[in-house]
Amino acid sequence: MQPQDVAPRPASSSASSADPVVDVEQAEAALVEHYPGLVRLAYLVLPPDLGRSRRVLTAHALTQRALPRNRTATPVIPAQSAGREGDPGYALVRLRVVRTALEAGLPLRRRAWPRRSQLPPLLPQVWGLKLFPRSGGADELALDERLAALSGPARAAYALRGLDRLPDGDVRRLLTAAGVADADAALREADEVADRYALLGSPEFDPCSLQARPTDLMRRRRHAKAALVAGAALVVCGALLGLPGDGWGPDGAAAPAYARNPAAEAALDPGKLTRAAPAAWKTSARTDFSVWPARGGLTGDRKLLRRALAVWARPGGSVRVSATAGTATGGPAGPPQLLYAGTVDTAHVVIFYDGLRIVRYAEPKDGTAGAALDFARADGAGRTEANAVVLGRTDGNVRYLTAPWVTKAAERDLAKPGSGAMDLTLTGGVTSPLATPVQRTGACTSWNVLQVTDGSHTRLLSDLGELVPARLTTGRPGKTKDVSGAKALHAWAPYACSLGAVRGQGVRSVNAWEFASQPLPDETGSGEWTCTRAETWRGDGARVMAQFRTPGGARGAVAAKAQDVPACGKRDPHVLAGVLWKSEDGDWYLLAAGSRDTESIEATGGVSGSADGNLLTAGAERGARAELKGTLEDGRTIGGLR
Repeated sequence: MQPQDVAPRPASSSASSADPVVDVEQAEAALVEHYPGLVRLAYLVLPPDLGRSRRVLTAHALTQRALPRNRTATPVIPAQSAGREGDPGYALVRLRVVRTALEAGLPLRRRAWPRRSQLPPLLPQVWGLKLFPRSGGADELALDERLAALSGPARAAYALRGLDRLPDGDVRRLLTAAGVADADAALREADEVADRYALLGSPEFDPCSLQARPTDLMRRRRHAKAALVAGAALVVCGALLGLPGDGWGPDGAAAPAYARNPAAEAALDPGKLTRAAPAAWKTSARTDFSVWPARGGLTGDRKLLRRALAVWARPGGSVRVSATAGTATGGPAGPPQLLYAGTVDTAHVVIFYDGLRIVRYAEPKDGTAGAALDFARADGAGRTEANAVVLGRTDGNVRYLTAPWVTKAAERDLAKPGSGAMDLTLTGGVTSPLATPVQRTGACTSWNVLQVTDGSHTRLLSDLGELVPARLTTGRPGKTKDVSGAKALHAWAPYACSLGAVRGQGVRSVNAWEFASQPLPDETGSGEWTCTRAETWRGDGARVMAQFRTPGGARGAVAAKAQDVPACGKRDPHVLAGVLWKSEDGDWYLLAAGSRDTESIEATGGVSGSADGNLLTAGAERGARAELKGTLEDGRTIGGLR
């Protein structure tokens, strides 16, 4: 039997803080993992007079809005059932779900603005259908009637007892934190309903397993006619307002032109686009995006290129514009370079490069409505970073345009290093579709990446929701290398799913570095300490996570995280982190480790201890907090990562 994995607490946190602080990522992970149970809890607490269909949509809406906007301290963490013990992220989102569900049942008051939870949810919505849980048996219906007669706090107390198996003391604290004035009265009222907790897991109370029926068809027909008349009037008025002028003709979804000057005209002229020669990359002193040839079946479509350039310069209000962090969204300063123009699945796609940015324009094949414009920084990219660009994502898959020097492409599951790579077809540099991890929902069980071969070099690139995939490396900072070979693949596998924490952050590369191996105090093996560092294209905003993995563990647990620190990087290849660990005998320990040039480690605060070398093991109490200080071989001191 392996030692029990624990959800680690940063050992460097301040001992004076009594309330756990929850990161948004931690809360999101708990919400995704326990989403069905949280929605069921909200559905049970909501007032039955809303109707089953609105209760379903409101339960989903309240649960999806339970994420905090930033780091949040949760004042109550009741004991958890198996699988949730000690998870402050789950405790926080559960508290927010209960609080908003109770607020939804409050009566509206005059001369007071209603709370958001008291209003019908804007999202999610399913037009033309009524959704409601599947009907249960006589026992479930009887229990539903009994719960409907209870107050909102009493329903919450009954649901928390039945779904999360919380004792009354923890239910009382949670209800108080949720704003219930008299939690004891709620518990006494809940006692009036017989113990039928097993029925709460039935389909009768499951808002994630639904039946669908149409809404009022006659009313929908009348509303559709009225909407058609209003839409026709709007089109006529829009046409009149748009005359005279170019309207929506030559520039597609672009906004009206606001300036006329030679430089701006040159930047919008498809005939002046820069195009690299097909073999320029073989002889050029530079091997980056500037030597990519123009590819795709629509490179000669001047109308498409004109629309793409015009929308780039003046995106209209209907254009969906996105940009990675730190990326300017202004128009081109001069004629940009064309990298691609062609049809990708159901869209026409154009890719430009202006020396600093990759710009992607996409429009449906049957018109310009729904056009999209995406920006990503690419300044300073070399041959190792300029290997691929995202052409499009559809139905959970992604297609890439690869560099002209890429001779082979394959799909690999980073979380399963022994599964091998599946070859992808390259047609004019465009890959066949492969699964993307950024559009997946639910628990992370795999992480598919793009493997490209450049001569004798193999590199792994991960889609993180941006135009340029992030390069994956391994090794000590300053001496990193691409992930290739069985050893490097096995080193990355336990930490593949942690890449989800840096999606959409403008990440250029992510390195995984195993900086220490620590024998466990119960002599059941050694735990691995690994530091992952995500570098960005803009230079700042790097994210660092120290993760600890017990022997045989499928994944690492995040022990500490920080942003905008040099730790684990080329400028400062040092790190110190700690975690509270519980042995299978029930004993708690503080395990701390530093990089190999750490001469000694000292722990103070909730745990006291010191050790020579880069490893520290000290007895601790559950929930203890400690401050870590390490001394390097050169005499410099470092603190625990946070």
